[in-house]
Amino acid sequence: MKRKLIHWLGLTGLLAFLSYTAAVVVSPAAYPGYDWAAQAVSDLSAETAPSRILWDRLAAFYGVGSVVCATCASVFVSEKKISTGLFRSGIHLFAGMNWVSAVGYKMFPLADAGKEIASFREAMHIAVTALVVLLSIASLVLLIAAGFGRGGARGIGVCAAAALALMAVGSVGTALVPPRYFGIAERFSVFSAVGFNAALGLHLFNGFRSIPR
Repeated sequence: MKRKLIHWLGLTGLLAFLSYTAAVVVSPAAYPGYDWAAQAVSDLSAETAPSRILWDRLAAFYGVGSVVCATCASVFVSEKKISTGLFRSGIHLFAGMNWVSAVGYKMFPLADAGKEIASFREAMHIAVTALVVLLSIASLVLLIAAGFGRGGARGIGVCAAAALALMAVGSVGTALVPPRYFGIAERFSVFSAVGFNAALGLHLFNGFRSIPR
């Protein structure tokens, strides 16, 4: 297969995953007293967090790469009429989720790490999170249905099912585990969408060849 630019742009999803992983793993070194097992990932990028500068550098490619990858996948499956309308709708919703995440969190960042939500901006941060979660669930459910339906997109369906399972484990876990383990449970959720974007990017890199035309 002769790859075009849009295929190569699929690799931005993998690079975004590596960028985000590096930020999550390395940034705590610049945050004295940060307890990764108990604290949320978003505490590392809060405006007053001592790790903010390091986070911004390490995660520089995360936001851009995720949006580019998901958007290119959305354009590709639409133009090539990949699989079914249900499948393409799932990809479009996932791309929309990445745009909401990239723009929303830049507009409404957390002001203080670990602080109780009180201001309008912090409330909007939570609203953005809720919308991101809803769009993520909706897109993954559509892709699971399409993957195990007649469209033949089983590979994407399996990846979507794995991502949704991780998201569910994270959501349930944060509500059930003791506070000292909140950060561990939360990381299942935050890595679910980033990981799925990487898988989606690899499918785009290969031109979604595993899906019957």
